[in-house]
Amino acid sequence: MELPKLRIGDLVAKVPIIQGGMAVKVSTAPLAAAVAKEGGIGLIAGSGLTVKEIKEEIKRARELSTGIIGVNIMVAINEFKDLVNASISEGIDLIVAGAGFSRDLFSLGQESDVEIVPIVSSVKLAKISERLGASAIVVEGKEAGGHLGTDQPMKSLIDKIVDVVEIPVIAAGGIINGQDIAEVLEMGADGVQMGSRFVASEECEVEDEFKELYMNATPEDGVVIDSPVGLPGRVLRNEFLNKVEDDELDTGKSCNYLCLKKCSRRFCIMKSLLEAQGGDMANGLVFAGEKAYQLNEILPVKEIFENLIKEAKEYLGGNTKDD
Repeated sequence: MELPKLRIGDLVAKVPIIQGGMAVKVSTAPLAAAVAKEGGIGLIAGSGLTVKEIKEEIKRARELSTGIIGVNIMVAINEFKDLVNASISEGIDLIVAGAGFSRDLFSLGQESDVEIVPIVSSVKLAKISERLGASAIVVEGKEAGGHLGTDQPMKSLIDKIVDVVEIPVIAAGGIINGQDIAEVLEMGADGVQMGSRFVASEECEVEDEFKELYMNATPEDGVVIDSPVGLPGRVLRNEFLNKVEDDELDTGKSCNYLCLKKCSRRFCIMKSLLEAQGGDMANGLVFAGEKAYQLNEILPVKEIFENLIKEAKEYLGGNTKDD
C-alpha cells in the first residue's frame, strides 16, 4: 500500500513530505524542484533574498519541475510582506511562514488563492491559524534546526494538536528517516517537513564544507544558542560557534543588512548564514536539526525519497491511510 497523499487546500502531493525551507540560500531552486519532481513539496527559502532574487529562484524552480513549489519566509524579517507579494506575483503554490506570526498573511493568501501554511508550536496558535484560514499547519518541536518557537518535543505537540484542528497537520523536528515519518503518521499527522536530510543531498547548493560538518557531526555537536532574532536556534558546533560562545564577535555593530525587525546586534546572523552557505566555517553559522548527526552519506534527492518511502512502508507494515 502506498503512503498517504498530502492534501493542502487544492494542492495534492503524491508523497507526504515537505522539504524544509532553510535559509540563507540553503534551500534553493534545484533542491526544491528535485523534491517536487519526486512527488513531495519543495520549498525555496525566501529569507535573506531580495525581491528580485526570490522571483528568479521561483522561475528557476518552475523550469526544473512542474511539481508543487512553495516558499518559506520568516515573519521576523523587514522584507516579509514584499517577499510574500513577490512570491504571489510569480504564481507560487504555497507560503510557509515561521519565526513569528502574521495575521495579514492569511488575507493575502485568500485574495490570491495561494495556500498559507504557518509554522506553529502550540495548541493556541494551531487553533488561531485554522480560524484565520490556514490551509494546513506545520507543527514544529524543539528538535528542529534553525530558529525554535518552543522547548517542547515535536511528538508531544502533535499528540495535543491533531485532535483539536481539522486542517492537515505536518510534523517537523527530528524527522530524519522513514521510521520517523511512519511514527508521526501513525500518531495522526498528515505529513512531515524535513530539513537536515535534504541538506545532505547532491542538489543542495551549499558548499562541501557545510555538508561535511553534517557528515562529521556527533550528538554533542548540536547546540542551542540565543539568536540575535530573539529566539533560540539549533546549530552545529564549528569555529564560528566557538567565537560566538567566547563573545569574540562584533559583526552586528557594523551590520548593513538591516534585515530583522528585532535584532540584538550581538552578531549579524544574515551575514553569518551567508558565509556558511559559501563554506566559510570560521565565519559561518550552520543550522541543523537534533538528529543531523545520524546522516552519513550525501545522496541524490531521488534516492533519498526511495529510501524514505521504503523505510516508512516497512515500519508501517501496510497500515497507511487510504488515498
